[in-house]
Amino acid sequence: MIRLGLVAMLLALVCVPARADELPTGTEKEREFKKKVEAATEAGLKWIADTQHRDGHWEANGGQYPASMTALCGMALLMEGSTIKEGKYSDNLRRAVDWLMDRSQPNGLIGNPANAAEQQRYMYGHGFGMLFLASVYGEEEDGDRRKKLEKLLTKAVEFTGKAQTNRGGWGYVSAADGSDFDEGSVTITQLQAIRAARNAGIAVPKSIIDKAVKYLKDSTTPRGGVIYSLAHGGAAMGGERAPLTAAAVACAFSAGEYNSDLAKKWLEFCATNITLGRGRMGHDEYLHYYYAQANYVLGEDGWAKLFPKAAKDTGLSWHKYRVAMFEQLITSQNRDGSWSGGYIGPQLTTAVYLTILQLDKGLLPIYQR
Repeated sequence: MIRLGLVAMLLALVCVPARADELPTGTEKEREFKKKVEAATEAGLKWIADTQHRDGHWEANGGQYPASMTALCGMALLMEGSTIKEGKYSDNLRRAVDWLMDRSQPNGLIGNPANAAEQQRYMYGHGFGMLFLASVYGEEEDGDRRKKLEKLLTKAVEFTGKAQTNRGGWGYVSAADGSDFDEGSVTITQLQAIRAARNAGIAVPKSIIDKAVKYLKDSTTPRGGVIYSLAHGGAAMGGERAPLTAAAVACAFSAGEYNSDLAKKWLEFCATNITLGRGRMGHDEYLHYYYAQANYVLGEDGWAKLFPKAAKDTGLSWHKYRVAMFEQLITSQNRDGSWSGGYIGPQLTTAVYLTILQLDKGLLPIYQR
């Protein structure tokens, strides 16, 4: 039986696609469309800022996953263009950074494993926390604070390396605490986090990355999809997970692996097995968080460059993704600026959708083409 975790409790998104000719192509329509995206984004960001707790954190329903929610909400605010020094949300970002830094453990873990709301899934908070703090570190100008962040991130990378399993992946908790259990979603969270740290200038041992890449390779079936976990055996056909495969693509792209055979294999699986706008797919919020990143990096001609023999106008592109998704995201937004969530709650849903809607800004290195 698959363990229930943060990903397993994500609420699915029902997408109703717009026709290709409905995406604004003329100057006036394009301006109108951009205004709708900007209005939805501004309302969502305001809701995020207004729901931040006084001490600087966000949390999901029932107080769940405070480290993860703080990091993801913080990333959404960073994508707006604010920094901890200036901008509309600078105060919110400073308080979020302080909250996470205060909960960094001596062993490098970002989060509080003694907190009942985190202790069973603390590697998610650690990974997303590292992603957020590494993104902040790149913009930090204060010397003392920068040194503190550098030390914290260096220890965080060390903890990630020690928490890695013998197979090269990561589980909901460290290898020592989780009897060497690992699975794909946390593995990808850690990989993207250490990539962000490396982008910011933090040293990351190559051995950690190499083992993790091998884990994902070993998790890939002959059809090109990534399975849930290697902990109980090899990659068997039929056990592929589209959300994990989409996440693997985004992770490969963020690491600069744009033309590897493995990334191309994952992309082909996604193109065949992810159909936008036709009902529900399991773990849609998780899927779209990463799938949007992959499509954004592809842009309009990335697929043709990777697959030059493919028929014209086939494959994936950012334009196609926006056609299928953006209008639905905008029209499904609540009046207060949030997006409804299920068991996890609106903080997760809103942060994920704001990430997608702001990719075109291209401000954060981890999300850039």
